[in-house]
Amino acid sequence: MNIKDYDAVIDARTPAEYALDHIPGAVSAPVLDDAERAQVGTLYKQVSPFEAKKLGASLIAKNVSRHIESIFKDRPAQWKPLVYCWRGGKRSGAMAHILREVGWQAETLPGGYRAYRRWVVETLTALPAELDFTVVHGPTGSGKSRFLAALARAGAQVLDLETLAQHRGSVLGGLPNAPQPTQKGFESLLLAALEKLDRRAPVYVEGESKKIGELQVPEALMARMRASRCMVLETGLDTRVTLLLDEYRHFLADRAALEAQLDCLTALHGKEKIAQWKAFAAKGEWREFVARLLREHYDPAYQRSSTRNFAQLADAPAVRIACCTALRPRASRA
Repeated sequence: MNIKDYDAVIDARTPAEYALDHIPGAVSAPVLDDAERAQVGTLYKQVSPFEAKKLGASLIAKNVSRHIESIFKDRPAQWKPLVYCWRGGKRSGAMAHILREVGWQAETLPGGYRAYRRWVVETLTALPAELDFTVVHGPTGSGKSRFLAALARAGAQVLDLETLAQHRGSVLGGLPNAPQPTQKGFESLLLAALEKLDRRAPVYVEGESKKIGELQVPEALMARMRASRCMVLETGLDTRVTLLLDEYRHFLADRAALEAQLDCLTALHGKEKIAQWKAFAAKGEWREFVARLLREHYDPAYQRSSTRNFAQLADAPAVRIACCTALRPRASRA
């Protein structure tokens, strides 16, 4: 079954299930909300399946009716949606039946979300081997994300893992007002991005570690990236400081959040070093603060991890980034 054959994908599960993960682009139209599903489940166990089904049918009819009057109100007669729930059973079946009675060509996803999830896991294991990666390296602040954005504007294929993960990858990489997706949600977004790539053309990707914030990069993709050819951005320290001050300007306005993140590095650097960094921030000496953080934390960590994990990095060609104007600012993720 090809999802592209349908005009819409409808997730009939509860809002909590949808928030955990869903097919990218799917519309949330729950036939039971979280409280209603719990109520029906309790009735099923404590009273009888018959009473539970009777209540469930009443609630589903009411909720689907509301969706028809709102979400689906303007859909044409030839509209063809694909509906799914957890197992492709009663919830999606009930909604699809009502939609068909209206006259729409509704179908259900065999096996529901569980079958979709199995497909995601299996495909993420196999697909990376089919892609031709060029991994972009460079120490923190060298402009890798902006370089990838420039390549994308020029028509190159780019896989932006940090955008998908809603995190810039470092201890200070959390994005303001933008929580990371769940692990399953990240994998769904990742697979959707990989599926769009042309296997015959190179794909540029940043040299990430196994984790981006709290999210794990799938093992097969990580292994493929680490075995791929590399290129290195060479950017002067002054330019790197300027770029990072622009990227992380939200921390300049929230020193408490900054200090909380710096405290996470105490085990690596000790309380005295952390206190020194905090002192530069407290005095507003931001360029010196960033320069110290680069030289004393980020650069040694980059040297240790990159050279150890990427086999072709030692022979990688270099691209010199002369100044900030060589990299146009990336679009805001806020």
